[in-house]
Amino acid sequence: MSDNRPVTVRVGSIVMGASDVRRAMQFWSRALGYLPREEPEETWVVLTPASGDGPNISLGRSETPVQDRPRVHLDLYTSDQAGEVDRLLGLGASRVDWQDYPQAADFVVLADTEGNRFCVVAHGGPAQGPTT
Repeated sequence: MSDNRPVTVRVGSIVMGASDVRRAMQFWSRALGYLPREEPEETWVVLTPASGDGPNISLGRSETPVQDRPRVHLDLYTSDQAGEVDRLLGLGASRVDWQDYPQAADFVVLADTEGNRFCVVAHGGPAQGPTT
């Protein structure tokens, strides 16, 4: 099916569940340099990049159990993987005992303060998405 109309959508926000929205807000704000868009509520907050560039991170209260193998997760790109892993661990992240690392993996699996898994990916240049 071909559609010649221009694409007018973009990723505006990535939504993650949290049992403690304020604790998750503190972690992700410090981890990414994001700021609350409005006054946080007990059950919801939208974090925006301080630079104004990039998608929002929205955190909503959820009692759904954390998935061992989430279908969607964040990949954080960095040129200083070891330094960022240490910094994130200091902010409250935890290492995940990941059994499926490929040989010469360029990523480390961590979990945020709520148990949501994410990866810290070694990337050769400035923090940006993959090149094609």
